[in-house]
Amino acid sequence: MNDPIPIPALLTGLQLTDSAFPSGYYTLSHGLEGFQQARAVTPSSLPALLHDLLRHSVGPADATALALAHRAVTADDWDEVVAVEQRLHATKLGREARQAAVRTGRQLLDLADEVYGTEPIERYRGLYRDGAVRGCQPVVAAVVHAGNGLPVRQAVTCELFAFAASFVGAAMRLRLTDHRRAQVVLHGAAPVIEETVDAALDRELPDIGGCVPVADVMAGRHERAEARLFAS
Repeated sequence: MNDPIPIPALLTGLQLTDSAFPSGYYTLSHGLEGFQQARAVTPSSLPALLHDLLRHSVGPADATALALAHRAVTADDWDEVVAVEQRLHATKLGREARQAAVRTGRQLLDLADEVYGTEPIERYRGLYRDGAVRGCQPVVAAVVHAGNGLPVRQAVTCELFAFAASFVGAAMRLRLTDHRRAQVVLHGAAPVIEETVDAALDRELPDIGGCVPVADVMAGRHERAEARLFAS
């Protein structure tokens, strides 16, 4: 039988995935607004788009980096933390994706220092001050979760759930779903999240990087849109 997760660590994971936590996710649609502007997504196709982004974008990129960075923090291997973040940042080819990652990451880093103040957070802040890291959100989240004792599998699960919840929240604001249907979509993503977690935990550093060309095209169009509700 697996050891139970310490309650303080579990509460930290729940706090970080709460929509009230000011991480900056509220400003992001994770590419959804670009699809909506191009009329390339409908209420009925919304779940499939979420599943594709989890499997082929967020999972291979952010979730994989989070898992690797979490293990590196736990092993006190800060050179590996730097290597993970550098590779993750290099794989984010679109301007919006890069900016979203570092803006939300820096917000999380600043707030986590005030709220939690753990030794790994301070170590990472030192790397950030020295210019060794940029503050990419998945790596910052790994530092926070590892520093608070949340195991790597649960940390990756929490962050993928936070992504899915933010995605359906954006869908509500874009009028692609309502509050009730949003919960159906979110619950329906659970098996895909579990699958994505398992895949992320099996990858190595060279594997970091998602591939969803259509999403990249939509993001590029979104950057040049005359009116935008979201930053991504």
